[in-house]
Amino acid sequence: MSQHALLSMGAKSWRSLACSRSELRLDLTLGCGQTFRWRETGEGHWTGVMAGRVWTLTQTDDRLWYHTYSTQGSEGEVNGRKRAGVRPHGNGKRTKGTITVKEEETSEGQEPKVLNSEQDTKEEQALKDYFQLNVKLVDLYKEWGTADHHFKRIAETFIGVRMLRQDPTECLFSFICTSNNHISRIQGMVERLCNTLGAPLCQLDGTSYHDFPTLESLADSSVEACLRDLGFGYRARFLQQSARQILDTHGTDWLQRLRSAPYLEARDALRSLPGVGLKVADCVCLMSLDKACAVPVDTHVWQIARRDYRCGAGTGQKSLTDRVHRDIGDFFRQLWGPYAGWAHSVLFCSDLKKFQKLKEIAIKKEEDVEMKISEKTLKKNGDRESVRRVKRVKCEDAE
Repeated sequence: MSQHALLSMGAKSWRSLACSRSELRLDLTLGCGQTFRWRETGEGHWTGVMAGRVWTLTQTDDRLWYHTYSTQGSEGEVNGRKRAGVRPHGNGKRTKGTITVKEEETSEGQEPKVLNSEQDTKEEQALKDYFQLNVKLVDLYKEWGTADHHFKRIAETFIGVRMLRQDPTECLFSFICTSNNHISRIQGMVERLCNTLGAPLCQLDGTSYHDFPTLESLADSSVEACLRDLGFGYRARFLQQSARQILDTHGTDWLQRLRSAPYLEARDALRSLPGVGLKVADCVCLMSLDKACAVPVDTHVWQIARRDYRCGAGTGQKSLTDRVHRDIGDFFRQLWGPYAGWAHSVLFCSDLKKFQKLKEIAIKKEEDVEMKISEKTLKKNGDRESVRRVKRVKCEDAE
């Protein structure tokens, strides 16, 4: 049985490209709810399906490492390459929070293997496109931080959160599953959808990986009943009917063509599909249709806008109307500019329960800075008693 690859077992079957953690953090980017196909299969190693292939990704401080799988041709080989990185045992060293690359026994001080085939080049290009590595995230963070003090505070801890450029079909039908749902349950539904209707790709450590279903597979008349049996509920009808409507009305390349349409035109077109409201349409626009200004708004984002920015949109209202959605989106677009959707995702990520420990670190740093500023101001003014009170507060907090 094939195993999930580990970089610590040897770099020979891996490829890499230059990419710092400030430009991309895999744990935050793949775990913040914009995609549902990736799982952490080893410490710091993420395995999922992208561009019709199964990948395992990991990173060191300045490189993004990737390993791809396909149907095995012979024992110990994938795509004709020796599978040096998928051995379940060995003397590779791993330490918590870091990844040590084992040197191959046949080569001292081995460097990442250079691209030497058309397939290698295609894989690297697919990875760069998926993570939109042409966009300089560090520069955007600086711009947003200059315009927004709250963002700057959060960004000191939540670095490297970037938007994916997903396949539009996968993105759309995954987000139709998100209605009244949470991330872990959505992941399970998307996995069942792929395992039932998608083409099989490979099996690793007993886990089967499948490609995302085609529009034709999703549009079949038997799909609704099948998905209801799998626990999709009312979403089953939306999935089948949306696929059918796209094929009958627009054609198989319609979603791809929306990438070249203006943002509002693309969003309104998506809203014509069953089960697609403003939030889902904006998610698809932002995460697969190249609309970086799209700001998906749900009650969670509404809360962030009111709590952290004193945004008055929807004051006195109990439900998230189209107007409130538009007003909050416009508020953030004015604050952050043309990549507002990217900035919004950093704050959304920081507010998820799974990342609260990281957020607490960011808040503590800001409180320490503010305390030091207060001390300096009081000392400058000669208020020694107030300085002593500030220090007592710090000691009590430490206890």
